[in-house]
Order: sequence, then C-alpha cells, then structure tokens
Amino acid sequence: MDTIASLFSFITWPVSWVIVQFHKVYGAIFGPDTGWAWGLSIVSLVVLIRICLIPLFVKQIKSTRNMQALQPKMKAIQERYKSDKQRQSEEMMKLYKETGTNPLSSCLPILAQSPFFFALYHVLSNIASGKEIGAMNQALVDSARQAHIFGAPIAAKFMDSPEKVEALNASLTDVRIVTAIMIILMSASQFFTQRQLMMKNVDLSVKTPYMQQQKMLMYIFPVIFAVMGINFPVGVLVYWLTTNVWTMGQQMYVINQNPTPGSKAQDAYLQRLLKSVTHHGEVRGRRRKSVVKVIVAKGSDRNENERRFFGGLAKAGFVAQADGSVIKGDTLPAEAEGAAAKRQQPKRQTKAQRQAAAAQATVSKDAGEASEPAAEKATTSLEKKPQGPAKSDASGADAKGEAQGDKPARPSRANSGGSRQQGKTGQRKGQQRPKHPSSKK
Repeated sequence: MDTIASLFSFITWPVSWVIVQFHKVYGAIFGPDTGWAWGLSIVSLVVLIRICLIPLFVKQIKSTRNMQALQPKMKAIQERYKSDKQRQSEEMMKLYKETGTNPLSSCLPILAQSPFFFALYHVLSNIASGKEIGAMNQALVDSARQAHIFGAPIAAKFMDSPEKVEALNASLTDVRIVTAIMIILMSASQFFTQRQLMMKNVDLSVKTPYMQQQKMLMYIFPVIFAVMGINFPVGVLVYWLTTNVWTMGQQMYVINQNPTPGSKAQDAYLQRLLKSVTHHGEVRGRRRKSVVKVIVAKGSDRNENERRFFGGLAKAGFVAQADGSVIKGDTLPAEAEGAAAKRQQPKRQTKAQRQAAAAQATVSKDAGEASEPAAEKATTSLEKKPQGPAKSDASGADAKGEAQGDKPARPSRANSGGSRQQGKTGQRKGQQRPKHPSSKK
C-alpha cells in the first residue's frame, strides 16, 4: 500500500495543505490537538473533493441516462441473438460505439478520487512514523499524532502491533474496536449505495451488461474494502466512510428527483406527482412541468409507469398538456379508454356453464336442421301445384299458350301421366332424374 501511495506523491502537498487550513479553523474551536479538529479536517477535505467532482458526477448521470435510452435497442439485440452470446456482446459494443455511450462512466467518481485517497494515506502513514510530509511541519505532525478519535489515534491501523499502538499513546483494544466498527460501516454503506441503485433506479425489464456490472460491483466492492480496511489508518477510514455517506445521500437525492425511466423510483416519483396534482389542481414547479412535458411528448412510447400516471390523471379529471401543465377534462383520453377497455375482460365461466352453453347450441342447431326440410318441402309443393287438366291436342295447347301470352305451357300428353302420378304422391321433391332410353316406359 505504501508503494502505491508513493506513486501519488505529486498530490501529497496539496492534500496536506488543505488539511492544515481546515485544522486552523477547527483547532480554534475544539483545540489544536483534539481528534475533533483533525477528524473534521479530513471530513472537510472529502466534502471539498466531492464538490470539485460534481461535473464528473453530472457526466455519470448523463451516461446513465444514455444507457437507459438504449434499453429498447439492447432488448431487441438480446432477442435477435438469444442463442449467440458472443454475437450479442459484439452488437452491444457496436451500439455503444455508435451512440458514444460508455458503460464504465459510472466508475469515474471513484477513479477520480483515487489520487486523493492514496495521497491522504501517504500523509497519515508519515504522521504515524513522526515524519514531516508536504505542508505539515514537525509541530503539526506531533499534534496529529496526539489526536484520538474515540480513543484511537488517526494514524493507527487494525493490524498494528501492540508496541506501535502504545507508542501512539493508545490501547490495542480501543484501536481494533474503533477500526472494526468503521470498516463494517464503510462496507455496509458501500453495499447499500449500490443496492439502492440496482433495486430502485434501474429498469429491470431489460438485462444488459451494464446491469451485470453494477450487480457485480454491489457484492465485490464491500468485500474489497473490508479486506483492505484492516490496513487503513483511522484517518483513511474516516475519509472513506465520509465519501460513502456523501455518495449515498447524493444518489438518494438524484433517485428521488430525477429517477431512471421504467424504474421503481420513477413509479414512486410519478405517484407523488399525481398526488400533488390532485391536491393542488396544477403541476407546481418548473422541473415537474418539464417531466410531464417529456412524458406527453413520448406519445405511444410511454412505459408502464407513465401510462399509469396518465390513467390516474384521467380518473381525477385532468388532462396533461404539451407544455407540461394540466387542465380539467370531462372525457378520458383515447389511451386511457383503451387501457380501461383492455382491463375489463369478461369473467371466466365455470365448467358447468360452458357445458350448458354447448348443449343449448347443439339443440338450436338440431332445430334449425329439422325446420330446413319442412320449408323446402312446402316450397316444392307450391312449385308443383297442378294448373288444370291437360289438353290432349298438343297443337291446341300451343295455340292457347300463344294466345295467353306469358302463361306457362301445359305439359304434353306424354308427360301428363308422370305429372298426375307426381301430383298424387306429392312425396318426391326437387328435379327428377331422367330415365335411360333403354328402360321400360
């Protein structure tokens, strides 16, 4: 660890100078040799560094938003190359390159803090050895050696020998209890920060390498810091615990105020917004109006959380406008009506009800088939009704047919027998099949 810290010795002087300036302020309040003065100086160093890293944090947020905007395309790639994991990874990397998105940008704040972390470690190691370092002269080094935080010197470590701890005017039990508690708090805060990001501010409907990376960091980072923490001085543990708490609070604010689309945090945010609109009758705040404006502009591309939000507005009698405001409306939007119609599905029938319906349909079908021959029979009888006695003279019948105009010609004598027989029986229906010439007449 000392070898790694020496690589960042170029930043040791600025870090030690900042600590000295804060120590002057807190030393005037709590005393120059107290643990409060030196401990708060380290905490203030963390706050100053994190304020300077806000631009990187903003870049991290933008990169996260870009990753979320690519979720539909990522999902399409996953479905297309479901059986080819290598091709799937290649297409993902190609998509990142085309859109200029870096999935590793979430690690930028941690990477940027590393030089300050190792520089502080280098400063505290020299304080433990009683050597001047950077802007700290021998008097300040001796003052820092006497500073104790809950009975543990700021330069002591969990793995220090009893002799070394005794040289710092402390007991080994106090040092190990304090360092163990701080290591547990440091690892727990790291785990909770990553878990909060994974469980609340990520769209879980799409599995991406970014999500796998975050899930891996959620379990690996706490273990790494727990193992490395036994070699950290108390002052470094104060530094890292402070930066974890800062990160957790900063992330909590971002999740509550600017959640990722499709996440649980967005659903909670939109429900709070819906309650505010229902209570006040308007969208209060410029930022909230911009959120509603963006959702309105999405149209049919809205996710489930946003559709639920619009449905709640419609039930409350409000309609969102393109400028982010809301107005009173008497009718539901087409999208809300479609969602309501989709939800109102018919109830599932029982087995007895389905069997009764099938039996009723069968009876109706049989009744229809039985009535069909009767109707056909009545129609045939009307068509075959005789229209008077047949004339024996064919020529006379032809002459009478011409005289009567549109009246149909009477059947000839040759067919009169068959017609009389058909009229007597009345049982045959439809057109009769002609007899073969060789059959008997």
